[in-house]
Amino acid sequence: MYGLDGKVAIVTGAGRHGGLGKAMAMRLAEEGCSVVVADLGRTEGELFPTHGVGTTDEMEQVAEEIRSAGARVSTIPCDVRSEAQVEALIAGAVSEFGRLDVIVNNAGIGYLMQLVTEMEEEKWDAVLDVNLKGMFLCTKHATRQMIEQGDGGRVINIASQAAKSGFPYASAYTASKHGVMGFTRSIAIELGSHNITCNAICPNHVTTGLGSWQNAFFSDALGLTEEEYLEAMRSRIPLGRPGLTDDIAKACAFLASDQAGYITGEALNVSGGEEMH
Repeated sequence: MYGLDGKVAIVTGAGRHGGLGKAMAMRLAEEGCSVVVADLGRTEGELFPTHGVGTTDEMEQVAEEIRSAGARVSTIPCDVRSEAQVEALIAGAVSEFGRLDVIVNNAGIGYLMQLVTEMEEEKWDAVLDVNLKGMFLCTKHATRQMIEQGDGGRVINIASQAAKSGFPYASAYTASKHGVMGFTRSIAIELGSHNITCNAICPNHVTTGLGSWQNAFFSDALGLTEEEYLEAMRSRIPLGRPGLTDDIAKACAFLASDQAGYITGEALNVSGGEEMH
């Protein structure tokens, strides 16, 4: 549908079954892209738990599932907080597939939730470092490669409904996602002359593995059963349901394609009408 044959894409935070990253990597592959599945590759205590990151084993399982559909896929563990590792990620993609056309900045922390009066400094730093600094580093080195190639490219940043609205227990997350939008708009101006478009996708709640953890956390924090919490969510979404991973994957494929070639600096709500500004 979107004519992505011969393109090469990196999707960060793509190493978990049922996650947004995996869904986007799968859809880009279905549209003809060669895909690099990137994720942290290991758990690391409370800051990087099993429900938050993809291990190397899970990354390989995700890649094998995509390969089974006939796509070319590689896996590269990467801590997006490390410039050296990000440089190695970009170099690895180019070494494997010869070029880079799309960077999907999906790696993020959406599980370190506390009231601001209780928020621990190391958790605040982890959220901002992954969600914002990591996006900066991946964009910096991906777009250097795109500029060197000389034929444009796509930067797709996964923001959130929290890029536009505030939520309790989520001051760090919300601050980081608002920052994503400022970053996206600025780089769209900087990179337009190189025919590199830079856009963000703003999903509402999607019940991935992380989404299930969020359901449990917020229902408990608000004194509701999980079903009461989900019913309240459904009631404020005009289309009557939370998002699906495929909803976000479709938007990603569109923004990666030539059909979105004159769209840049935008924040695309994919929220069933829950977020309209």
